[in-house]
Amino acid sequence: MSTATKTEKRDVIVLGSGPGGYVAAVRAAQLGRSVTIVERESLGGVCLNWGCIPSKALLKAGQLYQDLHHSDQFGFKAEKVTLDFPRVVQRSRDVAGKLSGGVSYLMKKAKAEVVYGTGKLQKGNILAVTAADGKTTLYSFNDIIIATGARPRTLPHIPIDGEIIHTYRTILEYKKLPKKTLIIGGGVIGVEFGYFHSAFGAEVTIVEMLDQILPFEDHEVAQGLQRIFEKRGVKVKTGCSVKSIEKKGGTVTATIEKKNGEIETWTGDCVLCSIGVVPNTESIGLEDVGIATERGFITTNPYMQTSVPHHFAIGDVVAGSPQLAHVASHEGIVAAEALAGHDTPGMHYDNVPSCTYCQPQVASVGLTEKKLKERGVAYRVGKVPFGAIGKAIAIGESDGFIKVLIDEKVGEVLGVHILHAEATELIAEAGIIRSHEGIAASVVDTIHAHPTLSEAMMEAMAAALGRPINT
Repeated sequence: MSTATKTEKRDVIVLGSGPGGYVAAVRAAQLGRSVTIVERESLGGVCLNWGCIPSKALLKAGQLYQDLHHSDQFGFKAEKVTLDFPRVVQRSRDVAGKLSGGVSYLMKKAKAEVVYGTGKLQKGNILAVTAADGKTTLYSFNDIIIATGARPRTLPHIPIDGEIIHTYRTILEYKKLPKKTLIIGGGVIGVEFGYFHSAFGAEVTIVEMLDQILPFEDHEVAQGLQRIFEKRGVKVKTGCSVKSIEKKGGTVTATIEKKNGEIETWTGDCVLCSIGVVPNTESIGLEDVGIATERGFITTNPYMQTSVPHHFAIGDVVAGSPQLAHVASHEGIVAAEALAGHDTPGMHYDNVPSCTYCQPQVASVGLTEKKLKERGVAYRVGKVPFGAIGKAIAIGESDGFIKVLIDEKVGEVLGVHILHAEATELIAEAGIIRSHEGIAASVVDTIHAHPTLSEAMMEAMAAALGRPINT
């Protein structure tokens, strides 16, 4: 049974140390505030320990394995390549551990106090923190930033066991390579793990309820990725749902229903449920202090302030916020600057890059054609295949294309959508263009180095203006 101690005074408390929380702590410290960060597990949160970073380590291993098996196109023979799958997974855990240590260093550098425990808000600007040993300490604060993140969404008829039926959390440390994998949900996580398992030879089936994988991406990009996946043997079933799961020993049988009611069964040895996340807001005292929520997510203004003064929220717990690590980090900076009285423009979500790290990668920023049509915006399209870009051919990565959408009248760049092996690196230029309300003509008039993949951006802008050179 926990026992409360006397209240300890603190200046700024950050509840959660993920990519939003630790960045907020650093920025608040830079602005002269004294910071205490409260974390119940590991510094770095889900992204660093169980998401973005370790998954990218796994995806790189899959890409390398594929490269070794196709090295003959470059004049090499990689014979008798053996796979140590447990080592692949262990390396990803080692990478996560190393970067978690890096966050610890940043906290020390910022002179931020780190307290381990589970926090719960109380009235009067109080946070009760319960440590692993059951001891509860009360902290008063001047300001608090809630950055408790989210966890995988599950379904009642899909029993997660961490052995055969997984969420992204459990599959990240699963050291057995499946023979047949069923991915429930064709969003970013589902597509990335579908690629990862198929790269090592597993037979993969992706089931997506909506009409395309990566539902928030440009339709042509999603279709292009699906065609490449299917060419490699990945089965993609859109407009379908998994109605039931039955586990027997080391085998799982799933019932898949199509939109027309047709039923088929799938049998294999691994299922990944990747249908989104739920915010970690149930037990942190939001109701006790009167913080407004919307379907469990915390509502905020553009400065990340909640409905209660001196209470801020950032990251996956925020209503309407894209659930992306880089968004959480930026929100953390905005919140830290706002509570420190520093002039900040606040959050704007119309220029957030979206990245998917399968191969080929998918990256986008701005509006899709679907959104532009819904808004009645007149636009022009410029599309260039990477097969027309010299550098892409030279490095053996000519799959994919870049597609730009510009305003018909002035040529302002409205959206950029990329399908390519290096799409997530190329998208930064598009983000900068849009942040300055740039026009396509300015990009075309900017000399791009040759040969580079970035030339594709210039060529696509030229195509949108009706002045293509190399296509």
